[in-house]
Amino acid sequence: MNPIIFLCVLSMLPQLGAPSEAPFRAVVEMVSGDSRIFSGESVRLKCSVPDVRSSWSHLWFRGSEQLPQRGQHLILWKMKVQESGKYYCKGVRDSQVGDLMTLQSLPLEINVDGGWVILQVPPEPSLVSDTLKVMCRARGTPPLHEVILYKDAVEVMRQNGLNPYFYLTNLTHEEQGVYSCRASWDIDRRTHSVISADASVQILDVLSLPVLEIVADSDLIPANKMKLICHLQYNARAPAPPINYYFYKNDIRLGIATSENHDLVRRTPGQYSCKAKVPVLGISRWSELKSFEQAKGT
Repeated sequence: MNPIIFLCVLSMLPQLGAPSEAPFRAVVEMVSGDSRIFSGESVRLKCSVPDVRSSWSHLWFRGSEQLPQRGQHLILWKMKVQESGKYYCKGVRDSQVGDLMTLQSLPLEINVDGGWVILQVPPEPSLVSDTLKVMCRARGTPPLHEVILYKDAVEVMRQNGLNPYFYLTNLTHEEQGVYSCRASWDIDRRTHSVISADASVQILDVLSLPVLEIVADSDLIPANKMKLICHLQYNARAPAPPINYYFYKNDIRLGIATSENHDLVRRTPGQYSCKAKVPVLGISRWSELKSFEQAKGT
């Protein structure tokens, strides 16, 4: 065989021992425990691969470090403060070309607190108009006689310690910030009053403000056409209801609603915009106007 051809064939083969990547992303979820716990408490995580046709093994990571544990479930027993961090997983299985691995899961962060009081908040961002439920919890669950919630170090509300839960209803972006809580209890005729570490709360719109992109590259799009793309972030809870996209030129709608966030239209000068609408939720958002001027000679 010609040496040059032989080298080309070798270069096209997978590197020896290097795993191939599958078009799936593993999913890590918390089965028991919480994203904020006291040292000495335990958490159980589960790794899933969205591929029911094959059998997968599971690898676990904290940050960039691969953990020795394998299997679909990861039990973090009596955790220590230094075990705080972002946990990931991957699926792996044998294939004809060697190990096949999924994409690494999105991170699940666990904070292990060595103190006496923690404020437990949901690990995922809340949405505008949602109700946020947080809990002020003391180590060992002593009988509390008062709990106080703070936002950005300013008192928000206080209540009897028999109810350690706080509810923030009909959320807006004003509720976004850094929260903490103070819990008070009596032991052996002494009053203990301890404040928790800070916990961040993020509030997202169900629909972000759309941004219209106009693609008029003649190398990619026919010379008499251009592509309108409506970019946005859709944060509805699963199962998310369908979203419709509308495209406009000079405030006149171009065609009918589409479930795709792009459309191919005639390349003509004008003011263009797009609208995203979720009919089931009664929510719609408009992009800002974007001008397009046809280049000379096109």
